[in-house]
Amino acid sequence: MNHRGVEFTVAKTASPGVWQWQFRIGEKIKTGKTETKIDLLAIRRVQLRIDRELKAIGRKTA
Repeated sequence: MNHRGVEFTVAKTASPGVWQWQFRIGEKIKTGKTETKIDLLAIRRVQLRIDRELKAIGRKTA
């Protein structure tokens, strides 16, 4: 999937209701897990995380 030019993945884990995610911005790879039963909510949480990372990078370069 793609959000604001950043490729990311969200996948179910063996545990019910737990999703594993990963995205890469430049050389940094961020990974983590989120807990929800709804797949669209898991995707939205990763998109929000990407937004936070991009905002932080924007502050550093300004």
